[in-house]
Amino acid sequence: MALYTTRRSALLGMGAMSVAATLGLNARPAFAQDTPRSGGTFRLGISDFSTADTLDPQVNEYRFMMHLQYQLRNCLVEMGPGGVLVPELATEWGPNADMSAWIFKIRSGVTFSNGKPLTAEDVVWSLNLHRGPDTISGAKALMLAVKDVAVTAPMEVTVTLDGPNAGFPAILSMINMLIVPAEDREFDKGIGTGGYILETYEPGLRSVVRKNPNYWKEGRAHFDAIELHCIADINARTTALQTGQIDAMGFVDTVTAPLLQAMPGINLIQTQGKLHHGFAMNVTDPLFKDRDVRLAMKLAIDREEVLAKIQGGYGSIANDQPLSKAYAYHNSSLPQHSYDPDQARALLEKAGATGLTVPLHVAELPFTGATNMAQLYAEQAARAGITIEVKREPDDGYWSNIWGKRPMFATRWSGRVNEDAMLTLVYSRQSIGSYNESSWDNDTFNKTLVAARSEADETRRKELYWECQSLIWEDAGLVAPIWADFLDATSDKIGHGEIANDWELDGARCGERWWFKA
Repeated sequence: MALYTTRRSALLGMGAMSVAATLGLNARPAFAQDTPRSGGTFRLGISDFSTADTLDPQVNEYRFMMHLQYQLRNCLVEMGPGGVLVPELATEWGPNADMSAWIFKIRSGVTFSNGKPLTAEDVVWSLNLHRGPDTISGAKALMLAVKDVAVTAPMEVTVTLDGPNAGFPAILSMINMLIVPAEDREFDKGIGTGGYILETYEPGLRSVVRKNPNYWKEGRAHFDAIELHCIADINARTTALQTGQIDAMGFVDTVTAPLLQAMPGINLIQTQGKLHHGFAMNVTDPLFKDRDVRLAMKLAIDREEVLAKIQGGYGSIANDQPLSKAYAYHNSSLPQHSYDPDQARALLEKAGATGLTVPLHVAELPFTGATNMAQLYAEQAARAGITIEVKREPDDGYWSNIWGKRPMFATRWSGRVNEDAMLTLVYSRQSIGSYNESSWDNDTFNKTLVAARSEADETRRKELYWECQSLIWEDAGLVAPIWADFLDATSDKIGHGEIANDWELDGARCGERWWFKA
């Protein structure tokens, strides 16, 4: 089995050989604000966290952990701005002839923060954390297709799949796929190959890391130290930025965004990406077993009013499926679901659900303004004869106690590295009981998804992913009225290059990519 580079492998598999040669690992965008400089303590306000947070790579549900993990550790592959895959601990990769196996060349000369050299065995052990019946990994559904992970040469690892997968390398850029020392399960020590070394770690409160003097990446990890501060309240977080207690924050409130934008010393960063806000219906619940009821709920929301009043215009209209224009295979042909209370009422009558009453569970944790959006939705749905009872839940424990466990609830998805990852994690049969929040199980969808990831022909793959989106649009339990722009705010002392659009705050890698201006 040999590595090869062709235009097809670069496009379909995002092969790193062509990317590395074209971009260079340390390449910076030509329009970066200024020349990066080293020094200073970067203080970041984080809204999404839990006192139960852990540095176990298998479990990364909150933004606090995502930022801290990327400060301490690396993946084989990095998702760069514009969705381009960049070599990280793998220097290059490529598939066999039918894309049922992928070979990764592992970077030499890298050491963990405890001084241990990185080996191919570390990579195998780390990837296997997400496999098998005992794994608690959030990436378990994606790794079910992996038949074997093995060292096949010095500093070379081969991943064998149960079938072709053109986009598999992108999966290894996900936050769960961090590389840690083999056989070391003391994850909370934070041992990694990243740009910083853990000094203080208080889940639900704060963390402090110090610059790794032996970091292998040139032109990265510019700060002397980084502090993460857990600040759930949006007003407290905004005040902390305004008063100089923190240097940056994500999830800016759309109401205060224009004020921040006009404020001296503050920069607002607006990024169009893969983020959607909405509400999910559990399709196994008696309320939502009927497809006509689910469609009625989709037609009972006025998307334009939601975008204007809740999102403040910082976004665009979505269409009850999870793949935005930021994805290569976004389906632009779907008819737009529009506000139609009369049609919604007729569908409920057809389903024998006239006078439907729906408890809608929300908190501000999924997205700022979720409660207001739910209340506005209730007003709009009332014109279709639907009574929505908005139930405000505490932020603490929302993901574990409410999300996926109530008939209908607020949800937020920032997207995933590619179509296969997003659709597999949230809508596939393999992910029921995990990230499949609505417990949707559509046989045609599952078969089409497998066919799409296995398809070598790009045109045919696009058609298959379009069909997947169509099935979600017409049948699944998602009410997604808007694509929400990422809204970050920083002190004007912060410099950065091109901003990634896969997560807020530069793909959650601002700690490694940003710097203080001179």
